[in-house]
Amino acid sequence: MSVIHLEKEDFNDVISKGKVIVDFFATWCGPCKMLGPVFEKVSEEVNDVKFVKLDVDKFNDIARQYGVMSVPTLILFENGKEIRKEIGFMSEDKLKDFIG
Repeated sequence: MSVIHLEKEDFNDVISKGKVIVDFFATWCGPCKMLGPVFEKVSEEVNDVKFVKLDVDKFNDIARQYGVMSVPTLILFENGKEIRKEIGFMSEDKLKDFIG
């Protein structure tokens, strides 16, 4: 499965169904740039989770709604409910463990 780059109007619809991991990122963020390829690779290996990226500079209202103060922040949702949050870079193994 490939990574979805979300626009604001899609956010609630996408996170409402099943397991979804959202990478709250910024284009200027070094750790975000390091996480990008890891996030993409794991998205190709894990089929039962949607992988989503959301630019906090474009959609700071959504970032604020979920308490995102630092980037990258990864939030795992299940049927629209936040079940786990982690801040910072993750290795492939840590990301897979985070997803569960």
